[in-house]
Amino acid sequence: MRVRKKPWADKYIKDHGDYIVTDPKNWLGKWQQRFAKQQPLNVEVGIGKGRFIIETAKANPDINYIGIELQTSVIATALRTFMENPLSNVQFVLTDGADLDELFYQDEIKKIFLNFSDPWPKKRHAKRRLTSPLFLKTYQHVLADDGDIEFKTDNRGLFEYSLVTFNNYPMKFDYVSLDLHKSPENETNIETEYEQKFSPKGPIYKLIAHFTK
Repeated sequence: MRVRKKPWADKYIKDHGDYIVTDPKNWLGKWQQRFAKQQPLNVEVGIGKGRFIIETAKANPDINYIGIELQTSVIATALRTFMENPLSNVQFVLTDGADLDELFYQDEIKKIFLNFSDPWPKKRHAKRRLTSPLFLKTYQHVLADDGDIEFKTDNRGLFEYSLVTFNNYPMKFDYVSLDLHKSPENETNIETEYEQKFSPKGPIYKLIAHFTK
């Protein structure tokens, strides 16, 4: 997806280095030093405008959160929103989510969130999907034994693909919803900006799953 470049983004990121990392491989094994307290670590891969990670961190101050985003203009927008009321349990990282196993130690992450990822609908691009076996292998390395993945999408094709890849990996499903906003669990659901905009147009799909030994 092509994102319009924001001319102010690079400088804004540079000016707020206390909350955003642009050299993540240098922080391998030292992520907890960037937070006020050492706490369980959750990661969102692909943060959009940041609403989900900010609101989730507000609701869970006893957990540290890292939001990963590849697009400079996107993460700068999220960071600017965040700086209106910064939280001590949130950090942003400008990098590719495919490199998690180079950024985190084995078993270091408690939970991974994948929210409304690019569906990459063409078959030849399947390996780029964040729920492809290639990505699952990376997640398995960095997730704790009792860790899990939460995945939301409005794309039925991507959801069906993900059900298959998770099941075949193999992983065990803890929760599956074909219409999250009509389920009781929606009472505690924190929406992304994308979700708020597009949920009236169709169902939101969600699954939670963990790796089996």
